[in-house]
Amino acid sequence: MNTHFSAIIEDLTLIVSSGVLAFVIFMILTPWFHNQLIKFRIGKQLRENALSGEKSTIFNQLHAKKSGTPTMGGLLIWGTIIFVVIISVVLQKFGIFHQSLFNRKETWIPLFTLISCGILGAVDDYINVRGIGKHRGLSAKWKFFWQLVFSLAGAWWFYDKLGFNSIKMPIPGASEIYLGVWYIPVFVFIIIATANAVNFTDGLDGLAAGLLILAFGSFGVLAYAKGLLILSAFCAVIAGANLAFLWFNVPPAKFYMGDTGSLALGATLGVIAMLTGQALILPIIGFMFVIEALSVVIQLTSKKFFKRKVFKIAPIHHHFEQCGWQEYTIVMRFWIIGGIMAAFGTILGLLNIL
Repeated sequence: MNTHFSAIIEDLTLIVSSGVLAFVIFMILTPWFHNQLIKFRIGKQLRENALSGEKSTIFNQLHAKKSGTPTMGGLLIWGTIIFVVIISVVLQKFGIFHQSLFNRKETWIPLFTLISCGILGAVDDYINVRGIGKHRGLSAKWKFFWQLVFSLAGAWWFYDKLGFNSIKMPIPGASEIYLGVWYIPVFVFIIIATANAVNFTDGLDGLAAGLLILAFGSFGVLAYAKGLLILSAFCAVIAGANLAFLWFNVPPAKFYMGDTGSLALGATLGVIAMLTGQALILPIIGFMFVIEALSVVIQLTSKKFFKRKVFKIAPIHHHFEQCGWQEYTIVMRFWIIGGIMAAFGTILGLLNIL
């Protein structure tokens, strides 16, 4: 019994210390990083056109004051995560960490996803910052193409190398649904959907970061319950880095994460959901991400087929802005709903695992 208790304490020490390390490193690097963003004039530029192709008139009116605010903070988020993973390898060699966070089965694909989608988002952000092209960023078609390429690579690895071919139903005691080769398109859909849902949500100061902390915290708990210690610690690292980012991103934001943060973290969240076998719990834990994405889909569909808007502006957080809600009010209320749903999803996931 004492040996089992000691093992749990050792595991929890690894998880918590990994998250704390990410938080501390991010906080230390932020002043230098922020100065670099200002030095190289990496400031957000408002896009002229919405996804539907029409002028972003309402959005630009709501956020005109934010134009020029430093962006691409996601570089520091995923840069910190990678740095912590590297440090963990060194700390293991010196016996400080009993395991490193670089693990073929548990963190290779999340790291690949984080870096590949982070680079994709960075290219999009840079084009936006420099005002290149009529889109002020990569077109939706090009972003989708590269997301498809990266997610297909991840799907093949899961299916062929790791042997994943089924999904667990989010019902305690339920058996898994065997998908066979259909696991690949399901995987691709989940990763692309989650990446874009988080990207849509990243529109108000602190909104996406707060919800991501809740989501990664929840999946960290589920990963540990599943016996995936390294993945659980990796979730803690992501949550720790986002918590430090949130320190500077609460209204008024000192800098934004940009697409290099939201796309990378969203896709990585989807991958972790697949690794834990809790993909169908993801819409519950990430409930507000789903609502944000649905609001965009509903708006685009209604405008295309019925020539009318359902919302004043989408995603839905901007609709509430246009209705007169204060930015911090929307963020806090979305956090509250997100926290409730994340707790419910975590409990349901634990019942499903244990």
